[in-house]
Amino acid sequence: MQISIIIPTYNEADNISNTIEHLKAAECGKVCEIIVSDAGSEDNTIEIAKTAGAKTLISPIKGRAGQMNYATRHAKGDIFYYVHADTKPPITYPSDIERALNSGYNCGTYITKFDSNKFILKVNALCTRLNYLFVRGGDQSIFVTRSLFEKVGGYKENMQIMEDYDFLENICKHGKFKLFQKSTLVSARKYDNNSWLAVQLANLKAVKMYRQGAAQQDIVNTYHRMLNYRKNAF
Repeated sequence: MQISIIIPTYNEADNISNTIEHLKAAECGKVCEIIVSDAGSEDNTIEIAKTAGAKTLISPIKGRAGQMNYATRHAKGDIFYYVHADTKPPITYPSDIERALNSGYNCGTYITKFDSNKFILKVNALCTRLNYLFVRGGDQSIFVTRSLFEKVGGYKENMQIMEDYDFLENICKHGKFKLFQKSTLVSARKYDNNSWLAVQLANLKAVKMYRQGAAQQDIVNTYHRMLNYRKNAF
């Protein structure tokens, strides 16, 4: 088993070094590479990632779906592990994935723990213990075998939002999904400038529009209208 870790980035200079160092601390010979797939950051994300020891790529497609597919096409491993730049999976992730594979699983993710002491976010995190698609997301980190990735056709590169939800839906449908009862540490930065209720309503609206087949740009516009989103995002 060889794991290729893929991190999509855009203006993540404040987070990328810590995330890479955290991931490297658990390599144990099972991680063959860490690839940062960047969308043309305006800060020094790429330089910091290189210094931290990651392989860096500039994706010709701006958007996490395209960035992750682009990095995957350059990846050497037989397992792809998608991690967001502001999250930290359990340090045991290589052995967790290996045990899951040995038990017949070919995809999976973790539950959530926010880097915040707010009670309501602890309730949110508790809900992710349920094996239910609505509470799953890319920020929990996702592993998938190369064969399953190829079977589902990877991420849909035309998606600007909900790409992780769509990908999870596909791999759960065609693979055997493992929900680890360990937590990925997830940034609560979306809640810094938005109320808990505003974030939940925006998420619900995005899922509803996705289910109804709304145009991607319409979902993006609605999401940004409902939330005060970070300035360095797309």
